[in-house]
Amino acid sequence: MKPAPAVVSSVRGELALRCTGLHRYLGQGEGRVHVLKGVSFEARRGQIYAIVGPSGCGKSTLLYLLGLLDQPDGGQIEINGHLMSNSDDLARTAARGAHIGFVFQFHFLMLEFTALENVMMPMRKLAKMPVGEMEARAHALLESVGLGAKSRRLGTQLSGGEQQRVAIARALANEPSILLADEPTGNLDVKNAGMVFDLLTSLAKDRGQAVILVTHNPEIAQQCDLTRPMRDGVFV
Repeated sequence: MKPAPAVVSSVRGELALRCTGLHRYLGQGEGRVHVLKGVSFEARRGQIYAIVGPSGCGKSTLLYLLGLLDQPDGGQIEINGHLMSNSDDLARTAARGAHIGFVFQFHFLMLEFTALENVMMPMRKLAKMPVGEMEARAHALLESVGLGAKSRRLGTQLSGGEQQRVAIARALANEPSILLADEPTGNLDVKNAGMVFDLLTSLAKDRGQAVILVTHNPEIAQQCDLTRPMRDGVFV
């Protein structure tokens, strides 16, 4: 099986995501905290962005807003030119399924299902192709992360590094324009961390996707196209 086809090069450099003046408060009453204080950011396709900074500075909160998993208290988020920050739950869910892939520190696979079935899940949810095409695409993606021969193995039969590679394939399933990764190598040893990062970035570049990566690993951040340090809820 050949790898899934790459997105044509014409999309590279196109603006995939923009946020302007994002504010987010967490907590209530005297415990209310101003976590994000007017953050602005943009990401273009074919580029890898690292957001770095100490714990509690707002990195993950920003990522959840950009992934439309939460709503800002102020500011705007545009996905592929469409204003999404004030959209209802149905519209945000549809946009996530069509345009955004997620890779987290913990793979969040359904361990009772095979690698192939895990990669097919986002496609089943989007429901834009026949099951046979979904299966063929899932197998091709697993081939691209070096797991074609293990596509029928259950999640419990895969190592930690292999599980995270399945998570990358799953994130790519619906050909999103944006990949959001929250410490995707934080739970892996050095060898597997390097392999996962290389796969994530090379596949995304091949397909013209914008990757926004939150990491504490300075070596990984240095390999990204642009690094944005964050402190106390703002970029510095």
